Amino acid sequence: MSDAGVWTASAPYARAINDPTAQLVLHADSGETLLLDAAKFSAPPDAVDKAVLDRCQGPTLDLGCGPGRLVAELAGRGVPALGVDVAPFALLLSRASGASALRRSIFDRLPGAGRWPHALLMDGNIGIGGDPGALLERLRTLIRPRSGELIVETEADDVDVRYRVRFGGGGGDEFGWARIGSESLLALAAPLGYVARQVWTADGRRFVALSYLG
Repeated sequence: MSDAGVWTASAPYARAINDPTAQLVLHADSGETLLLDAAKFSAPPDAVDKAVLDRCQGPTLDLGCGPGRLVAELAGRGVPALGVDVAPFALLLSRASGASALRRSIFDRLPGAGRWPHALLMDGNIGIGGDPGALLERLRTLIRPRSGELIVETEADDVDVRYRVRFGGGGGDEFGWARIGSESLLALAAPLGYVARQVWTADGRRFVALSYLG
């Protein structure tokens, strides 16, 4: 099963985004246990999220949008936004909140390629697939060269770890996941033609804003 298929079929993920008390547990092949704050995926945007969204003054692409909390917030502000996610149950929640969303992999064909002024990889989504470099390569084909901005939420610590993981509580197939800090992300981004617009920390969360020079 593909990584996208694992998320689509995951009963633990479906349960977690419907339960505000839930944590999503990933078991790595290294023996490490990773905890994802699944309740946050469905929670209304907090002050830090809203400050990030203040940067989005034009059409915005949210990759791995989940239940669509950020897309719905932008729509409420009158900013055109589109979410992308592979999980059908997440997209049902997203659309119910008033967000526009497509059921697709980040690596599938997406509308507006090369023309998006803003793109988001929030809530740990830089870890999708276990290869942050591949995600950065993909995103440079989607954002507008030079003037477009990609905002990535990284780990607060400067780590760079790749995993093969399984969902806890349900077994299933392995899929790729990664954790990466801002310095390591910038080291990957520079050879791909990105430049850093800003690196900042807010309430213990770390962010990088990148532009692709084309």
